[in-house]
Amino acid sequence: MGSGTTDADGRDVRVAVIPGDAGADPRVSVTLTPPAGELRWSCTPAAARELAAALVRAAEETENAPADGPVTVPAGELRRGDVRDGERAMTVDGVRTDGSTAHVTWKSGAGRTWNQSYDVNTAMTLRRRLPGNR
Repeated sequence: MGSGTTDADGRDVRVAVIPGDAGADPRVSVTLTPPAGELRWSCTPAAARELAAALVRAAEETENAPADGPVTVPAGELRRGDVRDGERAMTVDGVRTDGSTAHVTWKSGAGRTWNQSYDVNTAMTLRRRLPGNR
């Protein structure tokens, strides 16, 4: 599985993932073998699934990121599927404008949703817009 995995200096890193026994404390083992030495760690199956899901989300974000960088739009022009730029992925699930206020429903990468209100002219920096949303 080491193909495409590198360390900070660009050197190949071998990655081995080994399922554990289904005993009292089942663990998934991960071994990273960069040129500088070996790193071993383990986690519960639930934590392994959470890590896998986070990696899939990050891979999708990376693949779908525009080559020209973030775009800034007024809050009133947000559209479903827009992804806000920042440390954590926040995707627009819906937008409704009411006069000078944009009511935005956000969805996290973990599936949590919440609402926030902004002035329709508030500058929102987006990591990604769906095709046709520009």
